[in-house]
Amino acid sequence: MNIQLIAIFFLCLVMLGGVVYVFLDPILSGEKKAEKRKQAIQGPNRAARRVGTGAAEVSKREQVLASLKELDDKKAKSKSIPLGLRIEQSGLTWTKQTFYIVSVVSAVACGIGVFLGTGHPIVSAVALLIGGFGLPRFYLNHRRKKRLAAFANEFPNALDVINRGVKAGLPLNDCIRVIANEAAEPVRSEFRTVVETQAMGMSMAEAVTKIYDRMPCAEANFFGIVLTIQQKAGGNLAEALGNLSRVLRDRKKMRAKIKAVSTEAKASAMIIGSLPIVVMALVYFTTPKYISLLWELNTGHILLAISAIWMSLGIFVMKKMINFDF
Repeated sequence: MNIQLIAIFFLCLVMLGGVVYVFLDPILSGEKKAEKRKQAIQGPNRAARRVGTGAAEVSKREQVLASLKELDDKKAKSKSIPLGLRIEQSGLTWTKQTFYIVSVVSAVACGIGVFLGTGHPIVSAVALLIGGFGLPRFYLNHRRKKRLAAFANEFPNALDVINRGVKAGLPLNDCIRVIANEAAEPVRSEFRTVVETQAMGMSMAEAVTKIYDRMPCAEANFFGIVLTIQQKAGGNLAEALGNLSRVLRDRKKMRAKIKAVSTEAKASAMIIGSLPIVVMALVYFTTPKYISLLWELNTGHILLAISAIWMSLGIFVMKKMINFDF
């Protein structure tokens, strides 16, 4: 019975930690402060840049700023992603009804399995909630993150194809059709959607900008910005795409370098986070009477609760320290 109480407390602590993380992550990560600094910098600089420039240059610059502001607004709206769009971004062919059915089946399976294993209704109820609201969304987010990473990895190759085609004299539409037919997934399916959308009457810049709605990553956003600015302000498209391809490849190299440098810190965090649990398990297997006081006495329950809280805070802080946003 005491072990069941500990399991209930641990599951409730995990749920509470998830709720706290959702509400505190924007504050601790500095997103709000960065947005305020960005607005404060853009205000005076925009007014200062108008001084001493010609009317044509001001008009061109205003078009570029308007395009960037429009894309920034779309990026801000993408933070709250609807369920249907998340399913589409993950590459699944599910509908909302299918996702709800999978959630219900997962909840019932987890609840019944835990009840048959423990026989405790409260633990089974907590497992039912985790199986219904946690596991399906975790799987969906995992698929979505994996697909975004695959898109970011293949996208520079697609830009090279467009760049070489434009330099060779091919129209931009033909270059995109080549990618839609020959590129690797998920770039191929996204550009195929661009071709189909353009065939329905949408302009190329708008169709390319829609990629960011389905694949919310920096690479797609940069591509949409380049084509939007080129359409409104003009310029050498081949040169712009060549520079963008070089930037994306440099970002890829920097991402790999950061991952390699941070591997040691992540390994240290994993060792530090798992060390108390491993020591506790070893002590239990060697001298169970020595450590069994923690779940046999009320004082032990209090110590376990305090230890779990401090361990959770430590793991959360270490995660923020080694989590690089790039």
